[in-house]
Amino acid sequence: MKIYFAGSIRGGRNDAEIYSQIIEFLQEYGQVLTEHIGKKNLNTIGESTLSDKQIHDRDMKWLLDSDLIVAEVTNPSLGVGYEIGRAIEANKKIICLYRESSNNKLSAMISGSKNIDTLKYYHFHDMQEALERYFKNHVYKQ
Repeated sequence: MKIYFAGSIRGGRNDAEIYSQIIEFLQEYGQVLTEHIGKKNLNTIGESTLSDKQIHDRDMKWLLDSDLIVAEVTNPSLGVGYEIGRAIEANKKIICLYRESSNNKLSAMISGSKNIDTLKYYHFHDMQEALERYFKNHVYKQ
C-alpha cells in the first residue's frame, strides 16, 4: 500500500517529532511516499533545492498515486488543507489525526466531512492504538 502522509511544513514545524513517529509507524503498513515530512532538518522554508512548482507537481503525483492519505491536522496548514481537498476530489481514503486539547479546536471543514475519518488522540500511544484498530477494521496490511 502507498501512503501519503501530510503534515505542516511552512505552517510550522512544532510537530516534526510526532510526524517522524507517525511515519515510522505507518511504514509497518506500507510505503510512505512523503517520509521527508518527518525529517528534523526540514524547516519552515521546506525543500530549498526545489521550486514551489516542482514541490506541488511532485506531491500531487504522489497524492494521486497513493492508496491512503494520512494527515496530522493539529497544527493548521494551508498546504495540508489543500492536499485534503484534492484527495477528496480524487476519491481517496483519508484519515485525519488530531491531537485534542483545551486550546485548539479542529476545523469544521475536516470534522464535518463525510469523506474523512478523523481520529482524535491525546498522546502518541493513543493515536497508535486508534490507527491499529482502524487498519485492522479496514484490512490494511503490507
